[in-house]
Amino acid sequence: MMADIIFLALSAFAIAGAIAMLTNKSPIYSALGLLITMLSIGGLFALLSASFLFMVQIIVYAGAIMTLILFILMFLNIKEEDLPNEPKKYPLIGLGLILMIPLNILVLKAVSNLPSKDLNITNSDFGDIKPVGIALYNNWLISFELISILLLVALVGSIVLAKRRKPKEKRGEQQ
Repeated sequence: MMADIIFLALSAFAIAGAIAMLTNKSPIYSALGLLITMLSIGGLFALLSASFLFMVQIIVYAGAIMTLILFILMFLNIKEEDLPNEPKKYPLIGLGLILMIPLNILVLKAVSNLPSKDLNITNSDFGDIKPVGIALYNNWLISFELISILLLVALVGSIVLAKRRKPKEKRGEQQ
């Protein structure tokens, strides 16, 4: 019973963080909404007794990735006038929510039609580092390497975006 309450609370925090990330205009507040979502998902992993996944979620995603995102936001020094005007942002978010309702109903019906079985985790090494490493390097090696290349490209792209060109000064005006 207590686990159900904690699960619902963490799920609500994750959804609220995601909504805050989408609706805030300031990139810093959006990043903080993303941080709330990542911490809530880490709490869900802890609730599942997946210690390795919990630590990875907290250290890598909530720690390192968020630090990188905040560093880039501060490095770019984005001002209010630099942000794009998004007049259709909230209607599009509402449309996305409306489009997701049939999918959510379908998933809930599918889950309710499942035969009742014991859903407790019986494998004691669930979420430990060894089975995750074996699955990652045996079954998902190409995906793992492609993600590392994607992160490298994102890093290079952020550096290119941060390097602003200065307007050319007319040499004749300086003298």
